Amino acid sequence: MGEMKRIGVITSGGDCGGLNAVIKGAAQMALRNGIEIVIIPNGYAGLYNLIQFKELVTLTPQRVDFIDSNLAGSEAGHSRVKIKKIKDEQKYQRIKQGLEKFQIDGLVISGGDDTGSVMVDLASHGIACVQAPKTMDLDLQPYSVGGDSTINRISQFVVDLKTTGKTHNRIIVVEVFGRYAGHTAFRGGLGADADCILIPEVPVDMDIVYEHMKKVYMGRIEKSDVKSGTYTIVVAEGLKDINGKGIYDESAGLDTFGHKKLAGAGKYVCQQVEKRMKQDAELRQFMETTGMFVQDLYEIPEIRDVRPGHLVRCGQTSAFDVSFGREAGAAAVILLKQGLSGVTVVDVKGHQVRYMKTQDAIVPRYVDLSVVEFYESLGVCFGRSSKQDFKAECVEITEIVDRHY
Repeated sequence: MGEMKRIGVITSGGDCGGLNAVIKGAAQMALRNGIEIVIIPNGYAGLYNLIQFKELVTLTPQRVDFIDSNLAGSEAGHSRVKIKKIKDEQKYQRIKQGLEKFQIDGLVISGGDDTGSVMVDLASHGIACVQAPKTMDLDLQPYSVGGDSTINRISQFVVDLKTTGKTHNRIIVVEVFGRYAGHTAFRGGLGADADCILIPEVPVDMDIVYEHMKKVYMGRIEKSDVKSGTYTIVVAEGLKDINGKGIYDESAGLDTFGHKKLAGAGKYVCQQVEKRMKQDAELRQFMETTGMFVQDLYEIPEIRDVRPGHLVRCGQTSAFDVSFGREAGAAAVILLKQGLSGVTVVDVKGHQVRYMKTQDAIVPRYVDLSVVEFYESLGVCFGRSSKQDFKAECVEITEIVDRHY
């Protein structure tokens, strides 16, 4: 790999918090090392069409100053394009010609597992590139920018929804992104003190969910002097039923990478809970004794399916993601300058930049079920029977010395 005189920065896949911080960090490190840096717009679509561009935006110190690291989204723009799927037999040569046209020696690419798989492909064709890991799903092996911002937004939405839930004595079901990993639902739900969290890693037993809901919900209203209460369920979009079958709307189709578009998990939970409520004589009696029951009009509690969707991607970036994003972008430039390609930034520890091969970084990472067991012992329902009693005397304890943050 030759000397890095000019670097291109690309953001790809889904948008989220922290991407502008990646761009800014990469630009600041490049400028400090005498390297020119340009934006390649619109993700891999822009890279493929680079040969057609008349000019690119150069990130001068003045232009970098206009980039707001605190805003989610990306000034570089995105697309969901898998280079391998482009029918053009000369696609890799076309990309190289575009890079040569603008004298770009290497690429800083920020994206998740799909973006990373394309990056592995590009590197195998001799294109120098380093990944600054990004995914709100948190399913990459290292921490990825966007995760913390998304978790904070999910938590805030669930907390806010409790006000309308308590006002109407509703059961609130919030379905969130995350694909086949439950990190965002898990941590977002815990951050909001959700009563029940349903994730793909735990096939859901709706009978257990219902019994937990009934006990907690009825108990809250009975103890309230104004007979007010709610119950919150956070559901990951990749939820599986008790038999391990994915719950989603088949009509939603596939995305450009060939993945099923996931939707319908929240609706499924609502339908399953509502069906059980209608068949429950004890719940009907509860409605009568608490003064809520009205024949034919209000015989069971209301249950609502809420999908914040892209609201969890947008808005403000968390302080953690701003810091990590700038570090990851800057570290990617350092790795390129050191002659590395086809690798992913893990983190920065002072003067140490840690990385791993991208093909290893994009191996899926799932929620640790031992942590699920820990929270089950604290009363959170995950749609299954608790497998372990986390009593203090049963927990291994370890002293850590000289831990630096």
